[in-house]
Amino acid sequence: MTQLKISTEQELNGIERFDLNSFGTLFVDLLEKIDGLHDTDKISAINEIKIALHEISPMKNEPVDCVIWVQNKRVVANDYNPNAVAPPEMELLEISIMNDGFTQPIVSFEDKNDTFIVIDGFHRNRVGKECIEVHKRLNGYLPITIIRESQEDRGDRIASTIRHNRARGKHKIDSMSNIVLELKKRNWSDKKIGKQLGMEPDEVLRLAQITGLAEMFKDKEFSMAWGVQNEENVLDALGENTQ
Repeated sequence: MTQLKISTEQELNGIERFDLNSFGTLFVDLLEKIDGLHDTDKISAINEIKIALHEISPMKNEPVDCVIWVQNKRVVANDYNPNAVAPPEMELLEISIMNDGFTQPIVSFEDKNDTFIVIDGFHRNRVGKECIEVHKRLNGYLPITIIRESQEDRGDRIASTIRHNRARGKHKIDSMSNIVLELKKRNWSDKKIGKQLGMEPDEVLRLAQITGLAEMFKDKEFSMAWGVQNEENVLDALGENTQ
């Protein structure tokens, strides 16, 4: 029987290893069969094996337990991400992926159009598509993991993106305001928004007010003139007109 040796570029010191030779020739035969496939078919076969193993894995509730490779054209950006990365940091990310390789998969949600919407990893997605060297090295593929089914509602996906982003990068205030407004329209309470997005109550209130005021007055016409009568009426309403 062929002795199977699982090797990596670095020794996995201290990690318990299972002797796959105990399966007889079954595992070796499978590897030889897959190794004889064309690269595209090989990636598809390995993906299917990963998904099958994920189904019986003790860690199957953790998305990172199953990382698969998909063609990058199937990975699309979401329409709400407020995370902004400055050009120097974007360049550093590109250098990191070129030198260190992809060390983190793109967290995604599989939609009905057989595409994967980015939950976290928008900029990794960009590097994989736009950097010629990385694109060529990956043969047009990207590594993804799929978010839990319990988080597939749009509101939950938005909250997940924000949670991933809060510890890094910067959020555009107007985009964050729009997100808070959308969640409120989805009947999320201020308390739930604060808890799920990691915000203090006053931060939720400020963001809601920014967009809320804009929504309130978006169809109103204003005059540049401010009459004395109008000013007196305002002061009366505030109880400040002492005359």
